[in-house]
Amino acid sequence: MKLEILLFGIAREIVGSSKLQLEQEEPVDVKSFKQVLQRRYPKMNHLSYYKVAINQEFAEDDQLIKEGDEIALIPPVSGGAF
Repeated sequence: MKLEILLFGIAREIVGSSKLQLEQEEPVDVKSFKQVLQRRYPKMNHLSYYKVAINQEFAEDDQLIKEGDEIALIPPVSGGAF
């Protein structure tokens, strides 16, 4: 499945783009999705905190991400460890 991710703030700077596409072979929950991102972009590990929103609502780690969902990474607005 193809995931399209919107990136904001420092997450956008780490990835180098405001949008990112990832291919996943199977449904993934938010926790696994974060692990994939952290392996692909190791500087994401330096963020002290960031939220994942699915379809414009904050998601918990056990929520499944489905193809076609709008996914956004939202780091702290006023900064964070980097």
